[in-house]
Amino acid sequence: MKELTLDKFEEAYEVVREVASETKLVYSDYFSAQTENKVYLKPENMQLTGAYKLRGAYYKISTLTEEERKKGLITASAGNHAQGVAYAAKCYGVKAVIVMPTTTPLIKVNRTKSYGAEVILSGDVYDEACAYAYRLAEEKGYTFVHPFDDLDVATGQGTIAMEIIKELPLVDYILVPIGGGGLATGVSTLAKLLNPKIKVIGVEPAGANCMQESIRAGKVTTMEHVSTIADGTAVKTPGTKIFPYVSRNLDDIITVEDEELVVAFLDMVENHKMIVENSGLLTVAALKHLPVKNKKIVSILSGGNMDVITMSSVVQQGLVLRDRIFTVSVLLPDKPGELTRVSGIIAKQNGNVIKLEHNQFVSINRSAAVELRITLEAYGTEHKEQIIEALHENGYQPKVVRASI
Repeated sequence: MKELTLDKFEEAYEVVREVASETKLVYSDYFSAQTENKVYLKPENMQLTGAYKLRGAYYKISTLTEEERKKGLITASAGNHAQGVAYAAKCYGVKAVIVMPTTTPLIKVNRTKSYGAEVILSGDVYDEACAYAYRLAEEKGYTFVHPFDDLDVATGQGTIAMEIIKELPLVDYILVPIGGGGLATGVSTLAKLLNPKIKVIGVEPAGANCMQESIRAGKVTTMEHVSTIADGTAVKTPGTKIFPYVSRNLDDIITVEDEELVVAFLDMVENHKMIVENSGLLTVAALKHLPVKNKKIVSILSGGNMDVITMSSVVQQGLVLRDRIFTVSVLLPDKPGELTRVSGIIAKQNGNVIKLEHNQFVSINRSAAVELRITLEAYGTEHKEQIIEALHENGYQPKVVRASI
């Protein structure tokens, strides 16, 4: 088996510097206080193509022969590797064909096209797009550049660890997102080569934990179904070539639920003014699952390519999950002044009404009861409970219902 060596990582580091930014660590006061650790963010969302994938794609293409490049390149990607290959191919002046799942956010499709690549949409998830890309490669003779199951690609991604350790030599933990495993392979392997004491923790979405299942089984395992808002890590089968490295060098794998990513997005926007896509937030959401204190921890933010519609939805859901927007239902007599009375109670508690729904048909006897659904803004859980208690004290029986914004 071809080995990932320190010499190769050093070579990749010099090559990757031609196109990739050396993203400086950002110390997070907020997440440090939340976890009682010293938390640093590695903002790969600030790369030219919006993600770390440029590193692996560019290094891989640098290792190809002139003949392999002239055939044209093809890959499959949920978006970030697509942009990395497209940009790298543009740098080398070669053709690139990218197969992307039909569910890929529009911003990733358009940006990939903007680098001059031909984009083909096929399949609902990455694995289906990849199968089609392999068929095209065979039919047309293209050179396939795998997004993660390639040791050269993984070597390029591993340059992130080189930068982290140069800037923070005494790092204790590095948290790395896992989709197919290329980033985790490069980062964990180089980290262990440079300092075996560094703990490298992989993070997967709970609905697409193919690497965790594979390590449990002791072999590469395919999941029947994946479901996660972290589209960049929605992979059914991890890489077979890189699996031995992940098994050997990762110290643990943490899984996080989609709801945790929603809250992490809100935290990142409000506290660091950064847009990070859901897959990139895996390592942030995992911070509270790490059972350590007073450690130097680096969370790799793998990308920031997120379309505005998704962003809007995530923000709204985050506000609901944080009890900063909620909806209550109250029954009140259908007579003049009742709506004013309810709104007055809410106003005294500094609640801000953003929507009212008045249903006169909840009961046969309208004069006895009509339903009023009130959607409000609050400062958080404590303020929400304060408003609900005030309604109780004034004779109403408010019921919290699913907020609809």
